Amino acid sequence: MTALDEELRGIIAAEGPITVERYMALCLGHPVHGYYMGRDPFGAAGDFTTAPEISQMFGELIGLWTLEAWAGMREPRPVRLVELGPGRGTLMADLLRAARLRPAFVDAVEVDLVETSPVLRERQREKLAGAPVRIGWRERFSEVPDGPAIVIANEFFDALPARQFVRTDRGWCERLVGLSLDGELAFGLAPAPTQGLPPGGRAGDVLEWPGAALETVNAIAARLAALGGAALVIDYGYNGPGTGETFQAMKRHVHADPLATPGAADLTVHVDFAKLAAAAKTLGARIHGPVGQGAFLRALGIRERAARLQRRATPPQAAAIEQALVRLTDPGPRGMGDLFKVLCISHPHLRELPGFARAPNVAESLA
Repeated sequence: MTALDEELRGIIAAEGPITVERYMALCLGHPVHGYYMGRDPFGAAGDFTTAPEISQMFGELIGLWTLEAWAGMREPRPVRLVELGPGRGTLMADLLRAARLRPAFVDAVEVDLVETSPVLRERQREKLAGAPVRIGWRERFSEVPDGPAIVIANEFFDALPARQFVRTDRGWCERLVGLSLDGELAFGLAPAPTQGLPPGGRAGDVLEWPGAALETVNAIAARLAALGGAALVIDYGYNGPGTGETFQAMKRHVHADPLATPGAADLTVHVDFAKLAAAAKTLGARIHGPVGQGAFLRALGIRERAARLQRRATPPQAAAIEQALVRLTDPGPRGMGDLFKVLCISHPHLRELPGFARAPNVAESLA
């Protein structure tokens, strides 16, 4: 039993079953026992690996995309560069290295890292020590100072808590986390259906409502529509509408029972890109995509970048670069090319950007 497990049982015993959304929020963000509060979950020694940790090519290409976005914004000075959930700081470090190609951008940019984990903030400080830009840390997006902004969110939205509803003969009943007869954490359903959800569905269908994700994308879209800029959302998910169970736990790189070790396993839900796009459009933002991550990276020139790196590599290094290329772009079950998608939200007047239109790839500018 984890420390959070014991606390959750006490909450449920006193208050009754809690929503999946509240359970997920407590497991990930509890101020003492939350998953992200006291650990570095990335890499081989952690529970999962993200694209920036797979290869420098990912962050470099995002950096070049950022330069193109800034150019499309008519190069405002200053400009905020915001990363939501920056992990170990790897993506930002690679992005800023590529961005040195445009010294004017480096002079204009101020970086804001939105991070709640004390452990990961320290990793980011270590990784970004000596960076040629000013860097500040924020608890939430709303704390980022005003002004035109470029926002990067790689595998951020999947960790935002969501509600779940199950179709029954009574209607859509919310899924809850309660206690079984022997006192263990267990899933159950609210006795009364929730009103206002879409009609239809078959018995057993699961409908997920990403309230926290929609609140976040609304804040981003409203800001970009008013002040200018673009946001790049990269995550695994689907371009709905759709129903299905996507709530999952990862521990030591394998799937786990989401109720087994609360606070000690990563919990995520797949991102509904259609919902995010629709919400952003209602606030006046422009939508680009979504497109598959593989198509996006190929359009930016990841194959050409890989070939250039391989020419200077040893045979083992060249093989590792090829393996990373396949993992980042392959559409198969072991690759991230189709499951991961890329959505851009921008000011309504921002032109089409690389990765979403027929534009030349950007990788050729890297040495």
